[in-house]
Amino acid sequence: MTADEQPSSRPAIAVLGAGSWGTALAILLARNGLPVRLWDRDPEQVAQLRRERENRRYLPDIRLPETIAPTSELGTALAGADFALVVVPSAGFRSVLQQLRALAPPEFPLVWASKGLEPGSGKFLHQVVAEELPGRRAAAVLSGPSFATEVARGLPTAVTIASTDADFARRVVELVHCPVFRAYTSEDVIGVELGGAVKNVLAIGAGISDGLGYGANARAALITRGLAEIMRLGIRLGGRRETFMGLSGVGDLVLTCTDDQSRNRRLGLALGRGVPLDQAVEDIGQAVEGLHTAREVERLARSLDVDMPITREVKGVLYDGKGAATAVDALLARDPKPEGA
Repeated sequence: MTADEQPSSRPAIAVLGAGSWGTALAILLARNGLPVRLWDRDPEQVAQLRRERENRRYLPDIRLPETIAPTSELGTALAGADFALVVVPSAGFRSVLQQLRALAPPEFPLVWASKGLEPGSGKFLHQVVAEELPGRRAAAVLSGPSFATEVARGLPTAVTIASTDADFARRVVELVHCPVFRAYTSEDVIGVELGGAVKNVLAIGAGISDGLGYGANARAALITRGLAEIMRLGIRLGGRRETFMGLSGVGDLVLTCTDDQSRNRRLGLALGRGVPLDQAVEDIGQAVEGLHTAREVERLARSLDVDMPITREVKGVLYDGKGAATAVDALLARDPKPEGA
């Protein structure tokens, strides 16, 4: 923003979802000089954001810029906004779109930074968008290796903005891009979404292995073979190989599998150490997307006859009562085969 440019001349953004990731993106946009309305359905959470100017629950000690206006009224968040950025768990994604449809015009630009598949239907989020907001070209997904705390603190980050409308993707890049947040464009929406969803399942697997004390070698093997699973399924679905070798593929996979900021990895660590699933989820205290995504991805892979053994074993631990050590041992005991198979 130039010295004589006022914030009011900049596009206003409605960020829908005041969890850690939504709040971090709101902070990023505000630091880029954009007025932001940060919506959350919980009036008590919004009151705390207004009163203390920080998201004490998810991002403590990081102050909200004054250009962020928290609200629990979705209509207030959308009124006068130029873009909506949806950052809610995938389980609530459709509901938010339904509310948005009733309050915003059909051409209203939409970006989502939610990751995962819709629980129950197994649909990708772009499919949910197509069902609830049909015919919308001004739509894009933001994904990539990006922990909320680091983005909120202004640490260097790179992500991918994917849209079937290349011009719209570039418009979104202009909103988020800055010296510490680099954004690249892609037209491979399904590849970007798939990478962001399946990496959470694989991070649970890597966490289980580490929780069992199986070491760095086993973790590296799980990450590498996990990438092969993403690529097998992704290419079958029409995704591009280069997408899976990029930020939203291998980049996000490595980040989520190796750093304890990842809720999915922490869930796996707890399971590997013998903590019951319900207790592990309660201790984390936030949505763990890989928990339901494991079931949906395993079902999708089975329907397409795509071999995803790590995903299958993680789903077995989460839903079928399989022991963590038994699941990892089953992967290590698989018959030898060519690496590219």
